[in-house]
Amino acid sequence: MIDATEHISAVRREVGGRVLEAGTARVVTISRSYAAELADIWDACTNPERIPRWFLPVSGELKEGGRYQLAGNAGGTITRCDPPRGFDATWEMGGDMSWIELRLADEGIGRTLFRLNHIAHVDDQRWAQFGPGAVGVGWDSGLIGLYLHLTTGQAVDPARAAEWSASEEGHRFLTASSDAWYEASVRHRPGRDPRRRRPDHRVLHRRARARRGDQPARLTGLGRFSTAAPGPPTGAASIQPGTQPKRPRGAAEAAQPTLIKHAGSATPDGTRPRRSPA
Repeated sequence: MIDATEHISAVRREVGGRVLEAGTARVVTISRSYAAELADIWDACTNPERIPRWFLPVSGELKEGGRYQLAGNAGGTITRCDPPRGFDATWEMGGDMSWIELRLADEGIGRTLFRLNHIAHVDDQRWAQFGPGAVGVGWDSGLIGLYLHLTTGQAVDPARAAEWSASEEGHRFLTASSDAWYEASVRHRPGRDPRRRRPDHRVLHRRARARRGDQPARLTGLGRFSTAAPGPPTGAASIQPGTQPKRPRGAAEAAQPTLIKHAGSATPDGTRPRRSPA
């Protein structure tokens, strides 16, 4: 299906922090260059007809100010849109709230740089227990799906995805991704003993098996720093900057965040999203 070593090497992983009004947040950043035009990747990441081909079905009002919901995964509000260069959104699940920022850059000669920040207020104890791999491994998986979709033009085959996840190559990918995120964390804190608290790959493999039982067609997780990894970004299809649509009928209210110090904030800096004039 895919060479795990090739994907691990093609992806850049960064771990950092950001001082916000609501306090210091953790930032996990993943980026990869794709042999595809900027407009094509923007469409793949924002078109509700294409998103399920490499991730999950998405519903809601996919425009700035609207809410989205990924089937069986996270939901949130699209707080900013700048097509085709990127969008921002909240990432809400299980009572936790974090934020994602997608940025796309034209590199010329038919290549585009995909860069995504996942931002969350995570306390030291939880960070020490789960680290950046809690979401990073899932983003790695999502970028594999995007790569397959962009290179073949087809939807990821559920049966083949499940088979690959259960294979020796799939397990090797989980281990290599976890190790890569650990090394990114060490680079972020040069004084840290590199022998300290390496990731437990058995936990990752158990999570992968559990996820395959629930969603055999996917290589993604639950989207929480405290449990498992998220899937790839979504929710900006047909975004019209400067609009504030009504919430879809029956949509769930935003979960109250438990990872942020400024409860109820809809943006990382503790402020409400800017409302653009209609």
